Amino acid sequence: MKENFTFFINHFPFSKGWKLSYTKFKYILALCFISIFIYSCVPAPKFTARSGEAHENENKESKDENYRNPPNLISVTGIASYYADEFNGRVTYSGEVYNMYGLSAAHPEYPMGTKLRVTNLSNLKSIDLIVNDRMPYNPNRIIDLSYGAAVKLGMVKDGLAEVKIEVLKWGTGKR
Repeated sequence: MKENFTFFINHFPFSKGWKLSYTKFKYILALCFISIFIYSCVPAPKFTARSGEAHENENKESKDENYRNPPNLISVTGIASYYADEFNGRVTYSGEVYNMYGLSAAHPEYPMGTKLRVTNLSNLKSIDLIVNDRMPYNPNRIIDLSYGAAVKLGMVKDGLAEVKIEVLKWGTGKR
């Protein structure tokens, strides 16, 4: 190996007058690798908007917010069911891990992240929760609730309940 290195250095086009030993070459090579490693650990620069652009983006976001959250949010009544053990710990449509004791819901159409108020019409108990999953289309059901939501609404014993769903804030639909 050392002989090949010496041949390479001595016959390299611009190595005339250079006296480079194998040991020095190893140190230089190690220094290059260390430098590359350290440089790759440096965080990327953060780019910020110029002062005029920041205000324009804020106005655009607030217009989008008003578009997604119209003043006349909808209210729907129908039958709710709940899902629990079989899906606990699985990944939901939104990418979150399903916690059957949490307050969440699956809806066939509403965007992910939509905030709802669900009221059990038989006992008037209500809760606020977030849509984080999809449910299969069932013409007899309007929403699937987590077990935790079903407990709070007092519908675990029956399994089904007539509920009123009020959209409090539309979600972004992003996963």
